[in-house]
Amino acid sequence: MSDPARRAVFLSHAREDAAASQKIAEALRAVQVEVWFDMNELRGGDVWDQKIRRQIRECALFIAVISAATQVRAEGYFRREWKMAVDRTQDMAEDQAFIVPVLIDATSEADARVPEQFFKAQITRLVEGQTTPEFVAQIQRLLQPGGALRTATRSIPSEPRAVAPPAVRRSLAAQVAGVAGLALLLAVGGYLWATRHAASTTPAETAAALPASAPDPKSIAVLPFLDMSLGKDQEYMSDGIAEELLNLLIKIPGLRVTSRSSSFSFKGKDLDIPEIARRLHVAHVLEGSVRKSGNRLRIDAQLIDATSDTNVWSETYQRSVDDIFAVQDEIAAAVVGELKVTLLSAAPKSKVVDTKAYALFLQARPLARLHSAAGYEQSNALYKAALDIDASYAPAWDGLAYNYRRQANNGMRPREEGYALAREALGKALAIDPDYAPSIAALGRIALDHDGDLAAAARHLERALALTPSDPDTVYTAARVAEGLGRLRQSMPLDEYALRHDPLNPTLQNIVGIDYRYAGRLDDSIEAFRKVLVLSPGNVSAHYRMGEALLQKGDYTAALAAIRDEPNEAWRMIGLPMAYHGLGEQTKFDAALAELIDKHGRDWGGSVASVLAFSGYPDRAFEWLEKAAASHDPSLATITVETLFVNLHGDPRWLPFLRKLGRAPEQLDAIRFDVKVPTT
Repeated sequence: MSDPARRAVFLSHAREDAAASQKIAEALRAVQVEVWFDMNELRGGDVWDQKIRRQIRECALFIAVISAATQVRAEGYFRREWKMAVDRTQDMAEDQAFIVPVLIDATSEADARVPEQFFKAQITRLVEGQTTPEFVAQIQRLLQPGGALRTATRSIPSEPRAVAPPAVRRSLAAQVAGVAGLALLLAVGGYLWATRHAASTTPAETAAALPASAPDPKSIAVLPFLDMSLGKDQEYMSDGIAEELLNLLIKIPGLRVTSRSSSFSFKGKDLDIPEIARRLHVAHVLEGSVRKSGNRLRIDAQLIDATSDTNVWSETYQRSVDDIFAVQDEIAAAVVGELKVTLLSAAPKSKVVDTKAYALFLQARPLARLHSAAGYEQSNALYKAALDIDASYAPAWDGLAYNYRRQANNGMRPREEGYALAREALGKALAIDPDYAPSIAALGRIALDHDGDLAAAARHLERALALTPSDPDTVYTAARVAEGLGRLRQSMPLDEYALRHDPLNPTLQNIVGIDYRYAGRLDDSIEAFRKVLVLSPGNVSAHYRMGEALLQKGDYTAALAAIRDEPNEAWRMIGLPMAYHGLGEQTKFDAALAELIDKHGRDWGGSVASVLAFSGYPDRAFEWLEKAAASHDPSLATITVETLFVNLHGDPRWLPFLRKLGRAPEQLDAIRFDVKVPTT
């Protein structure tokens, strides 16, 4: 550098992130750190360009702001800045810290669209640009002479290997990105230890903690099939075929099938089959590829014995698109035959539907899983287009019902409207196929969350499980009903079963953590949320949920730190008043509670009530409970086990309120719910 005494920081950002970047710059300038930061990305001209290039050459540290905005922008001057920073590292020693990547929202670290060099540095999450004293102190340390030595590196995923035909044994999946970075030195008790440990633990290490016993020989994972079409535009088809195969296999008693979330987490990763099988704790893996050209399909499938890493069976199918359902059935039958599963009844078959409608259905399903307003709307349009072609396709009606319910629960559609539309769509699905278990289970979820009719919810889930006893999604919903009935001894084993079949699913790990908190196992709860953050560092609600457990342990300082790290504003706002109450900061409590009520009181009345109950305001808590009941707040589904309400249990108003909801102890005891944890 031309002036070694000038230890400046260059702050690179997309224009959409200027406000958050400004907060980072101001925090550093407050401790006399010089920050080179231009608020406008749309400048231009040679003079300006040369200035930026000189600053990147001369700065001591390069902070790169990563966000949803940078994810969606394939081009931008900030990407040129990133490349210039990477180029400069080529002349640096391996242990010299220079690039400091910062995530400012819930963008997944593993999926960040950044240069590979960024992954060699510790990535810090500063939600909305809110810095921590530890981050500022770390930057100051790195700016000291001799201080900019790398404290951590992480492995870089290798390039995905070429697809192998069935005759060649090679994984069609990709290496799970490591997250082996040491956390910044943090000073707040148990939470900060837990999150530091999470940040330094890789998904591989999490998977390594899975049971060491030999997997069931009749266990299998279905990996996403690869799109081998010339235009690489049929991924929805290749993924969809794999998922439909998985759904067929799940219906077969005696066969243990890993759920989609975990199996598909290896998509695009370069990892061999035995390692994938070990992480999923299965004995066999089904993989393949799909090539579509016009009206012709070529599907390659192979079944691998993961213990010996050998082909058990493979086949190539060259058919017309109209034969896709027959091919799916043939592959499933071959798997059952090779694994020597005894069928006590006819093997399940694919529902035959118009292939154009089926293609639209396969496109709609992944869009819904984006869980965004745009994703739901696009998914709805595709489901409706599929139903315009073939109105007898029950899964499309079921998918539409799911979207309506999710829109209602997330404020994207009026609650009553969303649930009415969902109920109507489920009615149409069941009119077509009265035994379609996913729709029966969905009716149970509506009865639980919206209607408050636990008896109906129990009946629906008993029937759904009788039809598909080993389906992890149905088991998960049954656990929610048991939880609503206040039967934790019944719900927890069901959730643990679902997690065993979907071990890399952060949502299920989150649910198990909540179960443990309800049961008073607070340390186990905190550990579960630590695992969530290993699996999904930007997970929505995990920091807040960990904060709840810490609040109930009485560790209010650590709870506040956890809640402040929560990327979702609503969850963060629910947690902050409780933390301030625990710390005795009444003024901050009052302000935080007022903000929560102003922004989210209309849709989150039950959560407002739980904050007031925990904080010792019973009269106001009951006022908000009444509002929540009137608006059919889904959070009341767990009121009998939610320990944040424990301060109200001795209040004379508590039991009458539960009776009004149909959730008093004697009312719940009268409801029969006879479900067992599946054996496979």
